[in-house]
Amino acid sequence: MQEAYCRIAMLPAVDHIEHPVAYLYSVARNLVLRRIKRQQIVALDVVADIECVSDDSLQSPERQTESRLDYQRVLAIIAGLPERCRQVVELRKLQGWSQKEIAAHLGITEKAVEKQIWTGVRAVRQAWQQTEAEVDALISGTARPTARRGGRT
Repeated sequence: MQEAYCRIAMLPAVDHIEHPVAYLYSVARNLVLRRIKRQQIVALDVVADIECVSDDSLQSPERQTESRLDYQRVLAIIAGLPERCRQVVELRKLQGWSQKEIAAHLGITEKAVEKQIWTGVRAVRQAWQQTEAEVDALISGTARPTARRGGRT
C-alpha cells in the first residue's frame, strides 16, 4: 500500500482521478501483479485470483469483511504450523522474501526452503478445505456431534 501511495504521490497532477479509492486499489493491484510475475515460482491460481478482482468488489463492505476474516483464518492456520515451516511460510508468503534470502537468513539450503514452503502451503490448503467442509456440514445439518472428553458424545 505504501508503494502504491508513493506512486500516486509522484504523479505530476491528480485532477484526472475521478474515483481516488478505486484508483489506489488499481495501482496496488498492478504492483502486486508485477511483483508476483517477477517471482521465480508463481502459483498461477494466485495471479488469476488477483486479476479477477474488480474495483466494485473491493468497495463492498461485505467483501472487505469476508476478506479480513479469511485473512485471519489463514494467519491462524499458519500459526499452527511447526516452527521452522511457519517461519519459512511467513517470510515467503507474508513478507515476500525470496527463497534465497530465506535460506541465507535461516542458514538452510534453498531446497529446504522450497520443501518447507510446499509443506506449509499444502497444510494450509488442507486445513482450509477441512474447515470449509465442516462449515458446509453444519449448514446442511449433516455434521456429526463432536466427541467430548471422557469418551462421551
